[in-house]
Amino acid sequence: MRLRKIAAVIIVIALFFACQSKREDNKKITIYTIGDSTVKNGQGDGAGGLWGWGDPLVQYFDTATINLENHALGGTSSRTYRDKGLWQPVLDKLKPGDYVLMQFGHNDAGPVNDTIRARGTIQGTGDETEEIDNLLIGKHEIVHTYGWYMRQFIREAKEKGAIPVVMSPIPRNNWKDGKVPRNKDSYGGWAKTVAEEEGAFFIDLNEKMASRMEQRGEENVTEVLFFSRDHTHTSAKGAVLAASLIVEGLKELDKCKLKNYLLENPKISFPVKKKVFIIGDSTVANGKDNIIGWGRELGAFLDTSRIEVINKARGGRSSRTYMYEGLWDEVLAQLNEGDFLLIQFGHNDGGNIDKAKYRGSLKGMGDETQEILRNDSIPETVHTYGWYMTTYITQAKEKGVSVIVVSMIPRNIWHDGKVERVDDSYGGWAKEAAEKNEAFFIDLNNVVADKYEQMGPEKVKAFFPGDHTHTNADGAKFNAKTLAEEVRKLRTCSLRRYLK
Repeated sequence: MRLRKIAAVIIVIALFFACQSKREDNKKITIYTIGDSTVKNGQGDGAGGLWGWGDPLVQYFDTATINLENHALGGTSSRTYRDKGLWQPVLDKLKPGDYVLMQFGHNDAGPVNDTIRARGTIQGTGDETEEIDNLLIGKHEIVHTYGWYMRQFIREAKEKGAIPVVMSPIPRNNWKDGKVPRNKDSYGGWAKTVAEEEGAFFIDLNEKMASRMEQRGEENVTEVLFFSRDHTHTSAKGAVLAASLIVEGLKELDKCKLKNYLLENPKISFPVKKKVFIIGDSTVANGKDNIIGWGRELGAFLDTSRIEVINKARGGRSSRTYMYEGLWDEVLAQLNEGDFLLIQFGHNDGGNIDKAKYRGSLKGMGDETQEILRNDSIPETVHTYGWYMTTYITQAKEKGVSVIVVSMIPRNIWHDGKVERVDDSYGGWAKEAAEKNEAFFIDLNNVVADKYEQMGPEKVKAFFPGDHTHTNADGAKFNAKTLAEEVRKLRTCSLRRYLK
């Protein structure tokens, strides 16, 4: 009975501290950012190398004491951000002490009514309106001025006890006689007017950033802060500059307590790169001389400003030995949520099971095992190829990693004008392991074999200078390019966003 009472007390205490921890987290104030694509571009993953300032901003703050949520959406204006229902979820979450950082204007100059976007607002800060039958959404609508919409954001945030901070829109990368045009006579000026009239904080981001751009000069801005193909959306470096200027502006606001949550010496690492880990054998490994695997060349087809390729493939390994030698444990320890893992094994799995080099795996997908003694008298339980592949997949997925299983590249072996395939062995088992464990699958064996057959044996022979298994650099590039093409076809795989 006494033990039960002690246990009950322990449970109560544990629940108390758990509730306290949750309550403390709920007490943390949150910074919400709202705006257009210059605040958050696309999915916020830097697609095309483009970023909004709302993404790097988090690295300037002490996230142990404050939360940051970027709710901006590309293509929106001050009008459509409300009409699309994007503001209401933010408003519903606001609590006293939270902050709303807002920047609109880039899209407000568009048509008020058309069949494409219908996102424009009336210029100015007055109370003028225009009644329309919206051609895009088929609804009757009353359109207001840019200033009117900004006022609503400010007033509604303040009604919830939140603190609005208004930014003038960042400048576009347009130059005239060595100067960057400002927007103080349009959206920047109107944003300032509304902020002052409503008692909101204001940061003239447009002026700050334009001045900094002019200090650098056009030749050091284009292709650095912006790309020549796009004069509106910033690169990673441009987004970091904009975020740093917002931080500078916050420090200049005497009565704004948000500066108290800034880190004294922030270490900005942006963009935070996702990682692609590759495991496999010599047909995948970096190699040397005339033996080059496709893993070395894959980075040429990915945007390595946003993603890092880490090729951990090792020559001579099978699905069995890669695990037995502890190579997998090293990779597994480095995997983090959101990373990618590409797996290709099979070339060496058909080797000896109980003789040197001890790298053969049992055939198939089953759970059967074979007990052996290695030449060092160490016992080993050998599993099927499918068991090893399943283990790689499931352990990686448990860490939140997106897994892509790749069937082995074909050998340069031909029969009656056709390249030898592995559909009935390792290629088929690789596919089955992927499908059973809900991983992505790329049938590189068949896709490359089809291409080889179109090229003909003589041209393919140039890819294999030493034997029928290992490619040279040209062959590796060919296979890597083919793999990238197949990744693009995986509609639900986010790795395709990082392809060049």
